[in-house]
Amino acid sequence: METTKVLNTKELPFCKGCGHHLIAQNTAKAIEDLGIHVLDVIFVTDIGCHGIIDKSLNTHTVHGLHGRSVALGAGISMGLPPHKKVIVFIGDGGATIGLQHILEAARLNVNLTVVVHNNFLYGMTGGQLSGLTPKGFNTIITPNGSPYGEHDICAIVHAAGANYVSRVIGIGDYSETIKKALTTPGFSLVEVMEICPSYGVKFNPKRKLQEIVEAANKPIKTWTNNREPFQFAERKTVSNLFDKTPVIEPLHKEKKLNKQIQVVLSGSAGEGVQLAANILCKAAVKHGYNITQKGTYPVTVGVGFSNAEVNISPDEILFHGLSNPEYVIVTSQDGLDFSKGTIKQMQPHQWLLIDNSLPIPETNAQVLSFDFRGKGAKNAVLASLFFFARLSDIIETDTLKSILEEMGMHEKFPFTIIEQELNELTLKQ
Repeated sequence: METTKVLNTKELPFCKGCGHHLIAQNTAKAIEDLGIHVLDVIFVTDIGCHGIIDKSLNTHTVHGLHGRSVALGAGISMGLPPHKKVIVFIGDGGATIGLQHILEAARLNVNLTVVVHNNFLYGMTGGQLSGLTPKGFNTIITPNGSPYGEHDICAIVHAAGANYVSRVIGIGDYSETIKKALTTPGFSLVEVMEICPSYGVKFNPKRKLQEIVEAANKPIKTWTNNREPFQFAERKTVSNLFDKTPVIEPLHKEKKLNKQIQVVLSGSAGEGVQLAANILCKAAVKHGYNITQKGTYPVTVGVGFSNAEVNISPDEILFHGLSNPEYVIVTSQDGLDFSKGTIKQMQPHQWLLIDNSLPIPETNAQVLSFDFRGKGAKNAVLASLFFFARLSDIIETDTLKSILEEMGMHEKFPFTIIEQELNELTLKQ
């Protein structure tokens, strides 16, 4: 028989006297009173004592990282039709860790209900204060009362644009408030004020919950806005993402490569290293080869080194990493500094192509020095591909030229100078 009950047990996994019992029970009652099917409900729980409710629920459940449950819940909600109910359970600690997630969900007015279990401290980790701990409330690290003012999460979330916000004392039946939150289109938040029986009561003897809330000047009230709930401006369905991927037509040329080779392009960020690697890969595909491309560069992107690793193979490539590159092409000092370790380990059957402005590093590889940077910093790595093509005889220079023409990059590229230098290279060989 299909269950209609939200909770699968009467024995909830919380400490005796914890307000989390009532939050779970009131939320369950609200869902059942509204007649919402349990499998139309998704609970997203945060890290904290409240999060151990997962196993007691007959609904769908997702357990998030500390402070991230609202972000997860918002993402889930955005992918579901409006009749599905996404409910986030989060503590006061998680709420302040993930406050920006809450504000963004409120600003966007995502169809989502957040229930904040505000027991004024971090219960799971020993009773430390949170950003919602009232001033004057005792915690394990503020035994004489917190000297700091706390956030008014309800006021903040209302100001951010939430359609329904309410603060309640976590005693008795407040399921009607949760029902209102669940039935309000858009973002809703209910802050339940409670006290932790293990730490809150211990550190604040004889203080009553009502008095703590009043002393904190946190009114028990409801705030509302009347905004349209979040919706995507336009939903697009793509059955196959590869349908949008440009097809590289093969040239049906004879494959001159009978084994996999590895190529490294190493230069400076902002000088087109990754673009050049992409063009090399396109040329290899046009010649019928399989390829992989991997880029490495610092977080700054436009400063420092830029390194690209390319595998080219007549057969399927099962691992994209490089171990022993046959060709290393270096076009700047940044690239040389990055690749020195690899170059040092190269052997006589391998090739180092390096700009002639750079010192020759320690290596056993065969070294060819060319004026790559004389073509302009932005053209240096692209120019090196033509020399690589002539040296390796794996791809044709005409193929590289046609790709640049297809990309509209041919007008400013010094083809004439490069062709002249390649002819001179042929004569020397």
